[in-house]
Amino acid sequence: MRRGLARVLSKAGVCSRTVAAEWIRAGRVRVDGRVVRDPEKRIVAEKASVSVDGRRIRAAGRTYLALNKPRGYVTTRSDPSGRRTVYDLLEDLDRWVVPVGRLDRDTSGLLLLTNDTAFADQVTNPASGIAKTYRVSAKPRLTGEALERLRRGVLLPDGPTRPAVVRKLGDRGPRTLFEISITEGRNRQVRRMVREVGARVERLERLSIGPVELGGLASGARRPLTPAEIRGLAGRTSAER
Repeated sequence: MRRGLARVLSKAGVCSRTVAAEWIRAGRVRVDGRVVRDPEKRIVAEKASVSVDGRRIRAAGRTYLALNKPRGYVTTRSDPSGRRTVYDLLEDLDRWVVPVGRLDRDTSGLLLLTNDTAFADQVTNPASGIAKTYRVSAKPRLTGEALERLRRGVLLPDGPTRPAVVRKLGDRGPRTLFEISITEGRNRQVRRMVREVGARVERLERLSIGPVELGGLASGARRPLTPAEIRGLAGRTSAER
């Protein structure tokens, strides 16, 4: 099957398609010994010899990671403001991966990373119904009615939220601690839901995504997903496809 050259590099787990296009336009990529500057140049990857800076490209093995993202890190490759990114925690990783969804700068906890783009799309697609569970500290205290509104779903500017599973952990001074599980992944959704019921999130940590749990993973540390976790998220691991 013929594919665009930038996509071939991306599918091989070398870099993102955007970065691949930059490399190609800069003349760093050769196909069968010849420089190609068109990112959309269609080739048969299985038959062509593709190299970057003189090094032949071979498909990287599928990689699936769980990272405990600390607060203060963003999930972009680079940040114009010079803020720390999750890639600062991956400097020793020998292959390209992308975050599966996002966590905002002030949210900590479980972040998945992979070089399997089909897997990432599967996990982030709301139709998959994969639950994501968060631990929340909100101020002021939430009443029983406010918690019930979160369970039923609230109306946000971009539409009503799906029903959520909410478990109150207790009150600590002027704050309420609770866990919430949602099956959507809208931008800053939990924070916006809590604001809609009259409070503000002070701390937010993602505890799990489907069968993958943060557990005792240290802040800033990562681990590979188990085959069972991958199957639980995507039905079948891409390595089996």
